[in-house]
Amino acid sequence: MDKIIPIAILVLFVILTASWLFSRYRMCPPDKILIVFGKVGTGQPAKCYHGGSTFVLPVLQSYNYLDLNPINIDVPLQGALSSQNIRVDVPSSFIVGISTLPEIMQNAAARLLGRSR
Repeated sequence: MDKIIPIAILVLFVILTASWLFSRYRMCPPDKILIVFGKVGTGQPAKCYHGGSTFVLPVLQSYNYLDLNPINIDVPLQGALSSQNIRVDVPSSFIVGISTLPEIMQNAAARLLGRSR
């Protein structure tokens, strides 16, 4: 009976440690970018992951997701000048999205994270 208590405590410790590690493991869905910020490395404000996963260290790091779905922007241009200096009204619609290239993901994270659509 005396040997069961230390073994039970050790098993409980291992289970709690494993559950804590699994709770800090973050996976990125294919339609999002996982942005980890905080203590991520020298000279980097954040690390961006697309289609991957990582451990997020408690207290030192936090995370958020950035949506990759395209955004439709309607711009009603009124009184725009044509090349012949004629004023025209031009309704315009743009569809924009975020690329998954590392440099562009870093720029999008710095400019768009935390903003609403």
